[in-house]
Amino acid sequence: MARIGIADKLLIEDVFEMGGGYVLDFSNPTFVQFFIDEIGVNIDEAQYLASGSSKAKRLRCFLSLADDKTATKAIKALWEYRELKRLRGRHPESVEGAQPRMDALLQSLGGVVRAQQPSPARFATVIVDNEELGKLKNELLGLHQLAAQARGYAFEAFLKELFDAFGLAAREAFRLRGEQIDGSFQLGHETYLLEAKWQNAQTGVADLHAFHGKLEQKASWTRGLFVSNSGFTEDGLAAFGRGKRLVCVDGLDLYDIMHRGIPLDKALERKIRRAAETGHPFARVRDLYPE
Repeated sequence: MARIGIADKLLIEDVFEMGGGYVLDFSNPTFVQFFIDEIGVNIDEAQYLASGSSKAKRLRCFLSLADDKTATKAIKALWEYRELKRLRGRHPESVEGAQPRMDALLQSLGGVVRAQQPSPARFATVIVDNEELGKLKNELLGLHQLAAQARGYAFEAFLKELFDAFGLAAREAFRLRGEQIDGSFQLGHETYLLEAKWQNAQTGVADLHAFHGKLEQKASWTRGLFVSNSGFTEDGLAAFGRGKRLVCVDGLDLYDIMHRGIPLDKALERKIRRAAETGHPFARVRDLYPE
């Protein structure tokens, strides 16, 4: 059990805005994903639900059960996230003496004396220079010269390199029982599974439904990104319908992102927002970023 006194508990309540059952600006899915990514803990496990299912009650229960090291890791990660959001929004500090008091708490738990300034690369857009973008663009164009089978594997490797360049925590292809996932990545606090296709024909409705079926077998907040270098048929997109859990990217989108220096995460965020507004899974980057 972490050595957190009454005064420190009140500080945590104030700093992490836990009134009304909330914790900062997290939704339930993003709160769960944050704990998985930053602490390696599933905050939805039964042991953390003993006092109730709200985010604040789960956090209180977690801190009452965690050892000093794990509690320090969680408090520090939440503090860095909170500070990044506050500084980016230029909001004044709302809790008197928050920084020195948080320093003292972390020190008492055996953590660092100074809670370090949050790294923008962890929670914000990563800027990729023109030289790196040019290299990635040439790699994409070079895939056309490969044999068909080699091209598919190389395309997956290229996408991992592209996503890693923009700090999206890409993971290589992995296999679950009975199915193959081409990869995954992190956008904000959401996890996206990846389907990558490189073929001469445009992707039709059958492949879209197959990938969506994989998503439906995962946690309810899991989303998907379908990347098809050759694009998608209009009939396939129409038949696939609206309101699904995936968005689509084609080869022209990838080229435009690199050629025009558009941050990958921002391009995906615009696609996701357009999908939320219209229900359609595919909108071209050049339509979202008119010149």
